[in-house]
Amino acid sequence: MSDPMIALLMLGLFIVCIFLGFPIAFTLMGMGILFGFYAYYQPDQSFLDNNIFYLFTQNTFSIMNNDVLISIPLFLFMGYIIERANILDKLFLSLQVALRHVPGSMAVAALITCTMFATATGIVGAVVTLMGLLALPSMLKAGYDEKLATGVITAGGTLGILIPPSIMLIVYAATAGISVVKLYAAAMVPGMVLAGLYLLYVLGRVIINPSLAPKPKDLESIGFWQGAYMLVTAFLPLALLILTVLGSILFGLATPSEAAAMGAAGGIVLAVVYRAFSWVRLREAVFLTAKTTAMVCYLFVGSWTFSSVFSYLGGESVIKEFMLSMDLNTWQFLIVTQLIIFVLGWPLEWSEIIIIFVPIFLPLLEHFNVDPILFGILIAVNLQTSFLTPPMAMSAYYLKGVAPPQVQLWTIFKGCFPFLGMVLMTLALLYVQPRLVNWLPDLMYNSPSQSGAPANDGPVDRESMDPAFLMGGGADEASPDNAAPAASPADTPTDAATPEADAVIDPSFFSGGSDSPVKKAE
Repeated sequence: MSDPMIALLMLGLFIVCIFLGFPIAFTLMGMGILFGFYAYYQPDQSFLDNNIFYLFTQNTFSIMNNDVLISIPLFLFMGYIIERANILDKLFLSLQVALRHVPGSMAVAALITCTMFATATGIVGAVVTLMGLLALPSMLKAGYDEKLATGVITAGGTLGILIPPSIMLIVYAATAGISVVKLYAAAMVPGMVLAGLYLLYVLGRVIINPSLAPKPKDLESIGFWQGAYMLVTAFLPLALLILTVLGSILFGLATPSEAAAMGAAGGIVLAVVYRAFSWVRLREAVFLTAKTTAMVCYLFVGSWTFSSVFSYLGGESVIKEFMLSMDLNTWQFLIVTQLIIFVLGWPLEWSEIIIIFVPIFLPLLEHFNVDPILFGILIAVNLQTSFLTPPMAMSAYYLKGVAPPQVQLWTIFKGCFPFLGMVLMTLALLYVQPRLVNWLPDLMYNSPSQSGAPANDGPVDRESMDPAFLMGGGADEASPDNAAPAASPADTPTDAATPEADAVIDPSFFSGGSDSPVKKAE
């Protein structure tokens, strides 16, 4: 059996192990070491001198030494500490009061709350579960249609993997070797478009059929000033935290890691202000952060070891030649890859898809002239469907676990279907108008969004900020000739991909007085 065939056997056995329920990260490590021992075997070497052990330790060190990944535990901690700050019930009630004259006010308030909370936490299960405990009983008590109420919560909770500061986007940026900042900027418009479609759908349904969402009667007694006070004390602090974190990243004032640290500190401050901070809750947040971070890091280590051996045996070349032999154009390639990711989204979590399977397609992007940032946003929108599509709609199962007994699982599935249509509509819109993805990065950084030379996401990015950002002058010109395609995991077996240096915002974004390209960190 030739080496490429052994590589395909390796991939096939891995997929079988996934469906048998083996732990994915350790399966990747074990199969990578097993097949790697065969690939690097030399008769005159002792057992421990096999190069696979050096490759494994080198990959482990490279992953743990990746500065970009520092932001993952910090954003996770921010989300978990906010989740325990008892802010969600206050936020939902204040939005209900502010929107009480809007058709379907409770559903709209629930959707906005889900969007904000998903943006702050990025944890789909936490958002859907908490909103299922808080908002669903209130909407059902007010006489809301079960399908509409459950659909709003399941769809709104999934926005956390698309709207920055999304953990998924950080993982994709580290995998593809692109700028986290540009990826965040690229995700803003599609995320707002999808959330806007959700809101328009809810408002349209309620206007056409008001019986789906009766107006609540118990909020009429709340006066204007009392409602304004509730909105300022509940909505404004979380909104300011989110805007501060995102603004510092997008405007080049801080790297994602620094902004994540600021967000984690802000989450603690919010918990203290709302008198919800305690040693027990802090310990829970730290434990969950460490648990999730360890899972992501183990997946990275296993994936890089597996993909390095897979490429060394010739598996990547076989897949690349097969895809090229299909003679696809760019649109067909994107549709095929998104269909594969859509199917993978049923049995697998987004982290496993991004870290394990997406690197298989990354080397093909240059051939098909696909921007890796556009590809990443298409994946982020596509993965919304994996949380909403039966029979493996995880958001539906999260909600069913906390919903009242009379709410059936099939009712939740039916509630997901219209919002699933909105996701597919957004995906089609991005295919037709890819400028929705590239417009904001191009506007803010004044250069086409493309991957450049890898660089660490460290303090150097801030130290190289163009003084013109503060003085209103022009930025130094950056040569586009230095751009290089993103490296795939298989192409760099002994080191983890790190994103390109994050761009500093172009001053002409504010003043309109400069048309020179953005200054980039060296």
